Amino acid sequence: MRLYIASEKDILEGRITDIYFVRTKKIIEAKGLSNIKVRMEIHTGDLPKGYDWAVYAGLEEALKLLSQRPVTVYSIPEGTLINGGFPVMLVEGRYYDICELETPLLGILRHATSVATRAARFKRLAMDKVILYFGLRGAHPAIAPMLDRSAYIGGVDAVSGAFSEEFIGVKPSGTMPHALIIVFGGGAGAWRAFDEVIERDVPRIALIDTFNDERVEALEAVKILGKKLHGIRFDTPRSRRGDFKKLIEEVRWVLGLQGYGDVKIVVSGGISEKAVIELRDVVDMFGVGTAITHPPHVDMSMDIVEVLRNGEWVPISKRGKLPGAKKVYRCDVLDYEVVPWNVKPSKCADDIFIKWLDEGKVVREPPSPQELRKYVLEQLKKVPEPNPV
Repeated sequence: MRLYIASEKDILEGRITDIYFVRTKKIIEAKGLSNIKVRMEIHTGDLPKGYDWAVYAGLEEALKLLSQRPVTVYSIPEGTLINGGFPVMLVEGRYYDICELETPLLGILRHATSVATRAARFKRLAMDKVILYFGLRGAHPAIAPMLDRSAYIGGVDAVSGAFSEEFIGVKPSGTMPHALIIVFGGGAGAWRAFDEVIERDVPRIALIDTFNDERVEALEAVKILGKKLHGIRFDTPRSRRGDFKKLIEEVRWVLGLQGYGDVKIVVSGGISEKAVIELRDVVDMFGVGTAITHPPHVDMSMDIVEVLRNGEWVPISKRGKLPGAKKVYRCDVLDYEVVPWNVKPSKCADDIFIKWLDEGKVVREPPSPQELRKYVLEQLKKVPEPNPV
């Protein structure tokens, strides 16, 4: 038996790739073409149905991968909101050095961008309400750090991964599962034990729907925890929800009558974009899992757009792609001008195609996840609310 995961060493050395790239590299070497230099562009394809923008993510991991080879890399900043058909990165160097990295490079950027984009859509719909990412159980544990990082960059307020303080500097959030309440035979014992054992700086949020009516359990949680009760969490199964909004309003009303109107309302369990819109005026926090872990896919492709011949870069591409290296200039959020590499823009002045690696050496350090999240949130304020999908 084994875990079917790739090691960091295998990924960085290019062994986790498609076989046709291995064979391509072998042919190039055998035929004496190893020194041919190219410029390869990564750009988005069509965005998922219903999407007007995406959040570019995964750049830090992509740079780590590419820094193992003597290549030069330009890219727009991670966290930038982008359109479909949009150039995001240019990799310059010997094709022999780049060849087998195409598979892991696209995998990193496409997956991280898809997760960050979905997270950003939820945050844009919730805005002043809290979005908690609880989706790790929906994916292989090997990629859990990437999922938490991408979701956080996309704008969620907290993540649940116990490892995330180490990986991305974010203190994890989460209180208790139904299993704890079942072990104690009821909510009262579990809530009391949580309060006795867990550190004071962890909010006391009681899960209230394990055995009894939510209204009954909410009032019981108040009796047990009193003013220490920070919030109550509904994880009510769909088969028992009925009119979920009415149920939440009822519980909030009875809490208010008892002098606990400031207790936070948290909902989780199959939360969709539509659910956020329906419940955001009665809910303080949303726990979102599967919808972010398995988002609609943001497509990207990587293509040669120039070849160095006799000391000059010659534009070239396969059919259906625009030949020639390009630069991206920004006027405002989602307002860009894409021009050939050496052509001055006519409209926008902010050159966001930044050099990150020069012959494999880092020339600009990537921002922290906290800085990236702030960057994304600033942009989200300038885009319309997305239509839920």
